[in-house]
Amino acid sequence: MTLGEPQQRALHDAAVQVLRRNDLGTRTSAAPELYPHQWSWDSAFVAIGLARIDIPRAITELRGLLAAQWSTGMLPHIVFVPGAHGYLPDAERWGAQPAAARPPAVRTSGICQPPAQAIALQHVLDRAREKGGAELAATEAFLTETFDGWLAWHRWLARVRDPDGVGLVEIHHGWESGFDNSPRWDGPYSRVRPGTVAPFVRRDTDHVGDPAERPSDEEYTRYLWLIDQMRSVDFDDERVRDVIDFRVRDVFFSAVLAAASEVLADIGEEIGRGDATAELREIAVRFREGVAATVDPCTGLARDFDVRSGEWIGKATIAGFAPLVAGGDLELLSRQRTLLLGEHWMGHGVLRYPLPPSTSPMSADFRRRTCWRGPVWPFLNMLLGWASARDHAWDLRAVLRDASLDQLADRTFGEYYEPITGESLGSRDQAWTAAAALEWLG
Repeated sequence: MTLGEPQQRALHDAAVQVLRRNDLGTRTSAAPELYPHQWSWDSAFVAIGLARIDIPRAITELRGLLAAQWSTGMLPHIVFVPGAHGYLPDAERWGAQPAAARPPAVRTSGICQPPAQAIALQHVLDRAREKGGAELAATEAFLTETFDGWLAWHRWLARVRDPDGVGLVEIHHGWESGFDNSPRWDGPYSRVRPGTVAPFVRRDTDHVGDPAERPSDEEYTRYLWLIDQMRSVDFDDERVRDVIDFRVRDVFFSAVLAAASEVLADIGEEIGRGDATAELREIAVRFREGVAATVDPCTGLARDFDVRSGEWIGKATIAGFAPLVAGGDLELLSRQRTLLLGEHWMGHGVLRYPLPPSTSPMSADFRRRTCWRGPVWPFLNMLLGWASARDHAWDLRAVLRDASLDQLADRTFGEYYEPITGESLGSRDQAWTAAAALEWLG
């Protein structure tokens, strides 16, 4: 099915309403009841949607995130809203206070997420060019004013999170990946041995729908233990590597850094910051090649690497298509697109829509209702669609767009979707899902 004009208008208007309802003024909550805080890469995708309807508000969204940047250059994965809790057991313990590098008067977490912000910046600039006039001038001024902040973020990732220069970003918590409880992390988490961890209090909002969709208490114990380990060394970049039980080179995070660094280099050239473009393109090449080097010749999927165990992680998850985000070798990208469209993924006969599940239905790890173990994520389809357009892979982009719009036509704007029935799961009125709808509608 393809949506007719009345359905597209209804979807557009409903998506706009979601973004307006989730608007906190300077930041957008992912979902007010469940995710009241500002989450780093959520905000990047939200800004893409906001740019379709309100460019100044999209700029404010990104400015608010940058205001929480640490002095090291890191952008934290959560900027906390005072007094809010939502889906975050023991929210107080996730805060990085009193970390020396944390900005004053802003409460944040002490971990990060993939750097999709530069991709959002390019979308905002593209929409501003379409508008012209004052909005274009404001966007160009914003980019000039904040460029050094975004550059510092990329430099921090390249220097601190790739200490061996292999072209892969090292993460210290599964939540840094954005793929919170993916099967990718089962092995690394199994080797986390919590010491004395204060009990956490689970609130009524800590589960939505089927409890099987969310992590168990035992899993949360490991999550919090890792945060406690980081806090024990005041979140110091160098010391964390010595104490943390979880050290994984994340191939999808690395792909986002490669793509975003190329985009930020393009922006730098356009605003007269040629002094930084060579460095950014070097980062892009380094991580693009790092991603490509992980591809398993047997499965065709990219892999993560567990630094602690010295082992590759070859789970059949959507992260295996990291090269499609990173870009690069045309033959590799062609093989990956064929695989993605094939019967193990988008072409599997049981799927409600031809959209990539977070874990292959052919995998023993596939769980159709469990967060990141099977469900379809609309924001991720939007990212894959953007990368497809960048690489002129119009056939893949067309399938992603049409199927995504069909999926989102129910206007529930679910956090994620059951891949076989198409049922909306997790929170409703999710901001980045609404943003995806607006971007697909154009």
